[in-house]
Amino acid sequence: MEKGPNSSDFEVDSRDLHLQSKVRTLRTVDSARVATTALALLMGITVLGVSANTLAVYDSTHVPSDFLLSLWPDEFNIRPTVSLVIGSVIIVLTNIIALCFSKVQSLRSKTVAHTSTTFAAPLVGLAAALIAIIFFYAVNASEEVDTFLSWTCRWEAVPMTVQPNWGALCRQSRAGLYLAILLIPVEAVALGLAGFQLKVEKYASNYSSAARKGSPTLS
Repeated sequence: MEKGPNSSDFEVDSRDLHLQSKVRTLRTVDSARVATTALALLMGITVLGVSANTLAVYDSTHVPSDFLLSLWPDEFNIRPTVSLVIGSVIIVLTNIIALCFSKVQSLRSKTVAHTSTTFAAPLVGLAAALIAIIFFYAVNASEEVDTFLSWTCRWEAVPMTVQPNWGALCRQSRAGLYLAILLIPVEAVALGLAGFQLKVEKYASNYSSAARKGSPTLS
């Protein structure tokens, strides 16, 4: 006479289903985090590109005041744009590292390094974006010294076919600033997803270990 499934069989099946559910959740969260990280990387590259180009135009068109041919004011503060360049470089590097540890199997298999990078990368990126924006607005608030944003946008209506093209530089300055601002919530979302992912990974690992011992106590 065949024996029907006993209660322990159902208990094992329920454990497997529960663990599979957590694994599916983990994969979904990981995919969302990777996508958010890739978005932050693209935004960081754009901020770096437009900000660095603005500085390059300034360097190529700026001449000492001794020549009495001034396209830029004598009192001019480039630090806000420099802060965007530095912040975006940090964001680009941290997100590249995060993507490498997420997609390269040899790096992903290093559990401690992968776990640390998963959380540290968006945290550093968020801090870099916040510092860059706070510094930008703190310096740009001055009414006595012009910055790239204030100077180029003041003369954007002046038609110019050669560098410095005030209209183009104004649009670049605004694009870099607005994208840097948008990077703050994007990095915050990536950080939240990373924290949730680490929580689910820890839970799944503990639950799997408890299940193998035959006494899962997690819920």
